[in-house]
Amino acid sequence: MITEQQILDELSQIIDPDFQRDIVSLGFVQDMVIDGETVSFTIELTTPACPLSPVFQKQALDLVGDLPGVEKVLVNMTARKPEVRQTEETSGLKDVKYILAVSSCKGGVGKSTVAALLARTLGARGAKVGLLDADIYGPSIPTLFNLHKTGVRASEDQKFIPNEAEGIKLMSFGFLAGDGPAVLRGPMVSQYMQQLLHNVAWGDLDYLIIDMPPGTGDIQLTISQSIQIDASVIVTTPHQLSLTDVRKGIMMFDKVNVPVLGVIENMAYFICDGCDKKHLIFGEAGGKTLEERFGLETLAELPITASLSGSLEELAGSEVANETTDVVIRALGKKMLENPTRPEVAHDAESITLTWPETGETATVPNLELRKSCSCALCIDEMTRAPLLDPTTLPADLHAEKVGIIGNYAVTVDWSDGHNTGFFPYNTIRALSKNNSKGCGKPSCCQN
Repeated sequence: MITEQQILDELSQIIDPDFQRDIVSLGFVQDMVIDGETVSFTIELTTPACPLSPVFQKQALDLVGDLPGVEKVLVNMTARKPEVRQTEETSGLKDVKYILAVSSCKGGVGKSTVAALLARTLGARGAKVGLLDADIYGPSIPTLFNLHKTGVRASEDQKFIPNEAEGIKLMSFGFLAGDGPAVLRGPMVSQYMQQLLHNVAWGDLDYLIIDMPPGTGDIQLTISQSIQIDASVIVTTPHQLSLTDVRKGIMMFDKVNVPVLGVIENMAYFICDGCDKKHLIFGEAGGKTLEERFGLETLAELPITASLSGSLEELAGSEVANETTDVVIRALGKKMLENPTRPEVAHDAESITLTWPETGETATVPNLELRKSCSCALCIDEMTRAPLLDPTTLPADLHAEKVGIIGNYAVTVDWSDGHNTGFFPYNTIRALSKNNSKGCGKPSCCQN
């Protein structure tokens, strides 16, 4: 007779590519039942509509089905229930499993299109999805979904009932105000925002995607501090004016303890009809530059294409929509399961040292070497990427007065020369530390 251990041994061959571990050790395999020659079990993944779900299901069916003595295999694919959301019992968000913010620090980069793309694609996969248009002054969702009729119904408990399109629940200030301009002062905007956040009857949702207003002002902070956002993605373009503002978005989300999954780079390239070459209209300083400067992964690079400016239905069924949604949901699932430990930071007159307690890894960089590696707008030309900093102008006694941790990917430093606008990704610090260790072995001598 087949045993549970034999089945687990087979299932342990299924490796989750995001964690580089097998699904058994990750605790994904549950509720196993062996009834004669029939085996049934559940594979519980981290997030609903995970793109790896059909892959794991097929692998499990094949592996267990090939075992001697097994005639039938039943695999139930499900998702882990998140912790109970910390919100008022009367809030419309109380039954929402995951809240994902789509943000940009500059308007016109395609943020609303990306938010709609994610919502529409997840909905098409069977997930229960809501999309909140949080831009009071320039709502885009009514136009994207071609819903221009003004007015919203209310439930018996006086909550807004969201509109629906393609199975997605939608709410926007545009449904309340129509096409007229929102001539509102700050306090009124905050009141409307609270209504849209908590007084909408979302019901049971797998995902609520919030199309954030552009920028990092009061409205954005109100949203981030009023609700428990599970993660965010930042949308930008390769143009240097957009890349410059990414830092502001990272700092804002770090201030309110919202993890940033990564960056989606829109309008990254163009492929013309006559060739397969990628034309970099805004230059080459795209995803690679973002990773080097901020330590954040570039989740997707979206091309300039008619599908990204055409109908939403055409967009949601496109290859780029599916690939982008896959990578975002996988990044969210990874973020939900992992519990990374931030490094311990120490600094003195000579160097800055990061130590990761879990692994014992240590990276030490001399102050001058780290300061010279700064890639902020004051040290590197935003357009040409040519260096602006003259290393000979740095004082010999330069040192860090304060070191802060940003997310789990970079540090910021307040230097004794007054400079404080640079991000120093962990990978940069590791590389500098490694290069330094190949020298004389004494960090202080590298400053001479």
